[in-house]
Amino acid sequence: VTTGSDCTARLWDTSLWQTTVQSTAHATDKDAASTSTPPRNNCSQTLARHSKWVWDAVFSADSSYLVTSSSDATARLWNLRTGEVVREYTGHQSAVTCVALNDSST
Repeated sequence: VTTGSDCTARLWDTSLWQTTVQSTAHATDKDAASTSTPPRNNCSQTLARHSKWVWDAVFSADSSYLVTSSSDATARLWNLRTGEVVREYTGHQSAVTCVALNDSST
């Protein structure tokens, strides 16, 4: 997930990423670095109900939900299957810049 000044959180399909091996001219095999290169346009979902910059996002333990925080003084709980807002958390007087989630069953 990425968040940004365009008032959205975007989810990306990383299953399409390809792993490539990069090395320098003087590197040995053990110095080679493996990196993931995302293909273009692999955004799988855009969540766009905030009215200002989205600062942070956190997934639920089962990845079915996402909580986002925004400069619009709200946090939102999203159902990722439907893309709908399940709950909006209000009450802050200014930006909500960080979120954490503890949804353990114990």
